[in-house]
Amino acid sequence: MSSNGARQAPRPPARQGLPGQRRPRPLPKGDTLLTPAASPARQALEQRSATPLLWAHQLPAWLIPLLAVGLLVAGLAVRGWAGAAALVAVAALLGWLAALSWPRLSAQGRLLRIAAVAVVLAAAVLRGLH
Repeated sequence: MSSNGARQAPRPPARQGLPGQRRPRPLPKGDTLLTPAASPARQALEQRSATPLLWAHQLPAWLIPLLAVGLLVAGLAVRGWAGAAALVAVAALLGWLAALSWPRLSAQGRLLRIAAVAVVLAAAVLRGLH
């Protein structure tokens, strides 16, 4: 970009939100949210996940972990299929996040994420059967 101030594009005015409305959090630093040279299946996963990830990023940072813990506690406390459904929701969230972070994980990290999802799914099956 030129150092000439007259040629710079004008900046849009700052948006004024409603009273009590918080400003959106900035995106993480980096060039892209997508994995370079990814397989078609990985590209599809990342493209489908971009909107939910950006939506979740704008929520308070504590909200999603709190909801996940709430579902885990409910799944372990409630008997039958209702508890199993809550645990399956936790396993789905863990599996989705594991799939998104998969290219950056070490072999140990991958194994731990697979084990975590498997343990939660096993608990869901046990909860659903009893």
